[in-house]
Amino acid sequence: MKVVILAGGLGTRISEESYLKPKPMIPIGEQPILWHIMKYYSHFGFHDFVICCGYKGHIIKEYFADYYLHRSDVTFDFSAGNRMTVHENVAEPWRVTLVDTGLNTQTGGRVKRVQKYIGDEAFLLTYGDGVSDVDLNALLEQHRRSGKVVTLTGVQPGGRFGVLDLEGQTVTGFREKAKEDGGWINGGFMVMEPEVFDYLSEDESCILEREPMERLARGGRLGIYKHGGFWQCMDTQRDKIWLEERWEKRNAPWRVW
Repeated sequence: MKVVILAGGLGTRISEESYLKPKPMIPIGEQPILWHIMKYYSHFGFHDFVICCGYKGHIIKEYFADYYLHRSDVTFDFSAGNRMTVHENVAEPWRVTLVDTGLNTQTGGRVKRVQKYIGDEAFLLTYGDGVSDVDLNALLEQHRRSGKVVTLTGVQPGGRFGVLDLEGQTVTGFREKAKEDGGWINGGFMVMEPEVFDYLSEDESCILEREPMERLARGGRLGIYKHGGFWQCMDTQRDKIWLEERWEKRNAPWRVW
């Protein structure tokens, strides 16, 4: 099963870092938060990634182009025809497809534009700026039992995000960026059936969390997996500092590998 990661936004709320690099490449410790997310999925056996690039996407491509070399012991023998020998490969068992989905494209348009790399199969989707200790196996099992087109992971971080109206494990309303406190919000870590592409457009104005999610909710096709554990997005510089402190103190709940 492929994992699609949205990594193309401008990251304007953390412009102290994002003016130099795309938000998913902002480091937590020595590695970008994108690496942390991928390591987490890989722990559960998901190694095939499709990265939706946009703003400064070349930096993400360069990172993975050099990843194998930077993570291995090598000898460069210039006396033998400039031969390079890799002695120990400590890179990950990943397959990474990097797709330029446009500079200003919204989330729904980005997902639609990678359809050809996913095919007619269910896939996982998350944002490139959030970490969690959600049980991906339990999430996937609930999704398969539910018969929903999309199951998202619901978390309760507070009132600065939008809220979801619920009836049991079904989302009946999706209200992004509302002001209510204490509700369940979309924390990413989603499972999607290929039918979701029927709700999306390649138009750069297509926002996944607006009309497509609202239509799915109205039709009873949008499910929620309620996660009461750790979840944190890196929305601001303050969030980055907090995550780094957890990582440096070895108190990072997403570090399961």
